[in-house]
Amino acid sequence: MLKIENLHVSIGDKEVIKGLDLHIKEGETFILFGPNGSGKTSLLMTLMGFSNYEVTQGKIIFKGEDITYAPIYERARLGVGMSFQRPPTIHGLKTRHLVKMCGNGTNVDVEMLAERVNMTDFLDRDINSGFSGGEIKRSELLQLMAQNPSMLLFDEPESGVDLENMHLIGKMVRTLLDGEIKPNLDLSMKEQKEKGSKTCGLIITHTGHILDYINADRGQVLYNGHLCCEARPRDILEHIRKYGYQECVKCLN
Repeated sequence: MLKIENLHVSIGDKEVIKGLDLHIKEGETFILFGPNGSGKTSLLMTLMGFSNYEVTQGKIIFKGEDITYAPIYERARLGVGMSFQRPPTIHGLKTRHLVKMCGNGTNVDVEMLAERVNMTDFLDRDINSGFSGGEIKRSELLQLMAQNPSMLLFDEPESGVDLENMHLIGKMVRTLLDGEIKPNLDLSMKEQKEKGSKTCGLIITHTGHILDYINADRGQVLYNGHLCCEARPRDILEHIRKYGYQECVKCLN
């Protein structure tokens, strides 16, 4: 589904990703750990195509297509979707309208999707205006549900979320990864299932709470722009809790 080959990324004069190689198969969920400032968010923003992140070397291949320099809208149409750690407030744009736009011209059942993430009362409010941390995360999930992408990028889905919201968010992340969201009213459930490919996911986490809700296949640590220490995600998390990231640095030496 996703192949990243020798990727180098700079923000201004600073190189933040330094020769990264990563392959994620169809239907696979990959967990990314790392300390603050290690390049995790930069990697996701690069995969989504934000212009501040300059690819200076390497390739990003998605579904067999080279998207290294493709614009954001083209990546979204191909099936790349992202939930941001700190999405902006957008005044003058109602949540309902953005969810419809995320459907990319399909007949999205907005009310049904909103009900699944307890967002019905927020549909006619400006995007993220006055929303709590949990409400913002649920709004992000609602947009992804409408888009129904085949690759999901999550930047710290637990950030700013209380335990009650974490339970709902965790379940819906799992539902998205399992490909069980069928938002298009114009197609039957069978048709939507046959049309889609298996969803893959790339998830950044610091706390590991999301691991209580999803079946993660592989994990690695991103440290100073380099990937290291591939293992089962729960094993990596326990190792970090005991020893910090210093043991991971040794893998790079």
